[in-house]
Amino acid sequence: MGLTHVDKKGKVKMVDVGSKLTTKRKACVRGQISMSKAAFDAVTSGKIKKGNVFAAATLAGILAAKNTSHTIPLCHPLPIENVTVEFFPDKKRSMIEVEAIVTVSGKTGVEMEALHAASVALLTIYDMCKAMDKSMVISDIRLMEKSGGKSGHFVRKEKG
Repeated sequence: MGLTHVDKKGKVKMVDVGSKLTTKRKACVRGQISMSKAAFDAVTSGKIKKGNVFAAATLAGILAAKNTSHTIPLCHPLPIENVTVEFFPDKKRSMIEVEAIVTVSGKTGVEMEALHAASVALLTIYDMCKAMDKSMVISDIRLMEKSGGKSGHFVRKEKG
């Protein structure tokens, strides 16, 4: 399969989804942020001076999903039906995993919306904690699962 956002002459183009069927589509993305023990403890105990990190990151992720087409030039604006952003703190590794799930009934997938939601949620955590730890690392942002549409169902096979 060739690149869908490039025409036969190599020019960038928006994919024409006009003739595609509207189907229920869902995407799940995960990513993580590692930080110092002190920063992790402050986040999980609600002691970050800027406020509730998880609440701010949830709102940021939802807003990001809803505005993906304003940030990523070739994404179609979609009538998002639902966005969830959840956090899975891992005390042993001083790491927080973020999961974003986006659903829509539409003519194109919501992978980019879920990727955008998880990324912005992680960036919000970084922003709120950077006064305590500038060495945080955001990593492993990846599509875990997607369903709906012509390309069908995808589930990532995790190692380990």
